[in-house]
Amino acid sequence: MTKRFLLLVFSFLMSFTGFSNDDIWGPTGHRATGKIAENHLTNRAKRKIDKLLEGESLAFVSTYADEIKSDRNYREFYSWHYVNMPLDGKYETSEKNPKGDLITGINRCVKVLKDKNSTVKDKRFHLKMLVHLMGDLHQPMHIGQKEDKGGNTIQVQWHGRGSNLHRVWDESILSKWNMSYVELADNAKRLSKQQVKVIQKGNVVDWMYDTHKLTKEVYASAKVGENLRYRYSYVYFPIVREQLQKGGLRLAKLLNDIFC
Repeated sequence: MTKRFLLLVFSFLMSFTGFSNDDIWGPTGHRATGKIAENHLTNRAKRKIDKLLEGESLAFVSTYADEIKSDRNYREFYSWHYVNMPLDGKYETSEKNPKGDLITGINRCVKVLKDKNSTVKDKRFHLKMLVHLMGDLHQPMHIGQKEDKGGNTIQVQWHGRGSNLHRVWDESILSKWNMSYVELADNAKRLSKQQVKVIQKGNVVDWMYDTHKLTKEVYASAKVGENLRYRYSYVYFPIVREQLQKGGLRLAKLLNDIFC
């Protein structure tokens, strides 16, 4: 009886905090990005990556960077998941996190993977990190304002339940459509070779600015306390899908260059 009572209390409290086991751009979004990237790798890159990851897929390792967050031994990498900058600011002139950020983290991963003197262990770790960070680079609230922690303190409702703007974009929009990462990847928009090249053009900072344009739109998309429902999901789910595809295509571009 005691265990049942505690379980009921826990469930009751969670209904007010907005916690949900179904809240998943967590693993689902990151795995979709990894799967899309796999579909655009050269054969040479596929062989080298398969050997380095010992058969594990990009989709499988895409959640690794989140999984190690609770381990104090990896605390130095926490700030790699985001960039804080004003909506009307420039990355180059914005205040930088001394512990590093999403841009420096991605660049560090690329450097380690290209270094012939890097150990296999270091390359494997930084490849896993890179797959995840490229997903984060295309989630608009990971390039948000410092004062609201990328939308984490902007309280809204999601279908009548307490949430925040960051969580809505990180998890809830995808969760509402209840699609697996394979379904998301398989149903990515069909693009011509020229369209793919246009998306892959540029560098990490260019791609960050491309996402940041959407960041501004997301901040303006909801008011504090607003109940976001089906209309919001209908409008922004196609954009989430587009961001997952861009992340996968650009990840493939980096990996093809690294493992050429």
